[in-house]
Amino acid sequence: MTDRRHFSHPDIVKRLKRAEGHLRSVVAMIEGGRSCLDIAQQLHAVEKAVAQAKRTLIHDHLDHCLEETVGPLPREKRGPVNEFKQIAKYL
Repeated sequence: MTDRRHFSHPDIVKRLKRAEGHLRSVVAMIEGGRSCLDIAQQLHAVEKAVAQAKRTLIHDHLDHCLEETVGPLPREKRGPVNEFKQIAKYL
């Protein structure tokens, strides 16, 4: 199997560990009877961390794996690949 680690993976791991910590806090907050507002704020932090990790992973994949698979293309044929990368920014 090929090693598929990329430059962004340590950052993704860091984000996911941060989300893991936030999620543990949410569980503790619920068990401790904290306010719904406090819990909702922590859940929002979890969502943001996971979403950012996903976005980083997808963009990294597009920038490296897709480029590697497609290979060198003449400028006039790169349009669809470049458009796909642009639209992925809205994930």
